[in-house]
This record gives sequence, C-alpha cells and structure tokens, in this order.
Amino acid sequence: MKSQHIPVPILTQRLIFPPIAHATSEGLLAVGGDLSTDRLMLAYRSGVFPWFSDDSLLLWWSPDPRAVLLPNKLKVSRSMRRLLQKDRFRVTRNRNFTEVITHCARVDRGDQEGTWITERMLQAYEELHNLGHAISYEVWEENKLVGGLYGIDLGHVFCGESMFSLVSNASKVAFIHMVRDLEAQGYSCVDCQVYSAHLGTLGVEEIPRETFLGLLRG
Repeated sequence: MKSQHIPVPILTQRLIFPPIAHATSEGLLAVGGDLSTDRLMLAYRSGVFPWFSDDSLLLWWSPDPRAVLLPNKLKVSRSMRRLLQKDRFRVTRNRNFTEVITHCARVDRGDQEGTWITERMLQAYEELHNLGHAISYEVWEENKLVGGLYGIDLGHVFCGESMFSLVSNASKVAFIHMVRDLEAQGYSCVDCQVYSAHLGTLGVEEIPRETFLGLLRG
C-alpha cells in the first residue's frame, strides 16, 4: 500500500509556522520563508530549526523523537577526565564567534558532501550573535583556536548547532565545558536536534518531541 503524500506547507512573509504535529515522518515541517532574526528566533522557540543545502529552498525541521542532553546526564569518559585535568586546553565563551562558525562551515567531516552552513546561514547567525542570541564556545591550545561550537541561547534551553575540532577531542572539551556551564545556570536541556552515536557517548538521548516542547515552554 502506497503512503499518502501530504504537501509540505510553503511559508510566506508572515511570521508563522504550521502546527508541529503536521511535520512529516522525517520531521520536515515547512519550506521557504527567510532567515530573518525574528523568524529564526520564532523557529527555535517553537522547536523548529533550519537545515538545507546551498542550492535548495529553506527547509524547516522538527523531528520526532528529538535528541537532547539533560545536563545532569552528561557522560565524561575516564580518558576525557584525565585530559581535562591536564589543562592542555583553555575554553572561552563568545571570544570569537565568527571564527567558530566559519570553521564549522569549512571543516572536513568525511561522511558529508559540502556543508549545510551556507553563506546565508553565516550572515543570519552573525546577526543573531550581534543581538546576543547566538553563542560560541572556543577551545584554545597555545593561543590557537583548535575547536569549538555554537548555538542559540534561549535562556533555559541551549540549541546546539554545530561543533568542530582541528585536534583530537577539542570539540568534546567545548561540549563538556558548555554543559557544565549551563548546568550551573539551571538550564533544562541542550537541544542536539538529531541523535548520533558520537553524541550518545556524551549522554545525549532521544525523547518524544512533545516532551521536548514541554522543556521549551519551561
């Protein structure tokens, strides 16, 4: 039996998204619209994020289940604990957002063709950073930037977007430092969007989308 095709809504200039329950089984909710700061912040506050390639329409997603990390469930391996105790790396917050997101866009990920962090995305997230919504964590080794991550700070939920490493384990150091920082501030979760085995080693788990939306609502 063939599955029924349900058209995906096309966004207009109105700042509105379809009900989350209308997303496809893969999590695609809508296409089109723009990357204005108002639309992006509405998306993240609604449990939606953009993910598309440079030659496609804007695609907006809200997958079910959702990959999240509850800060008190962070897993730090014995080898990572030893590495952190050596003070080999220095971690900063919001010291160089532009360089972090640029590295995230350019780093070779091996299993991916190209990048989803397009020029349009770079410009949009720079604007979000200037408004205080997009945050970066940087990892330095002997004053050289060797890893980091960035995401959207909603005040009680951090929506992770991407991370990079130029040396082994640098992105993990950024992630662990960030989660500990957020836990100390009482954040309810880190949104990791889509589960991967790599994230799973750090304690990331899948929860029902409706549970995640509850965390977003506070």
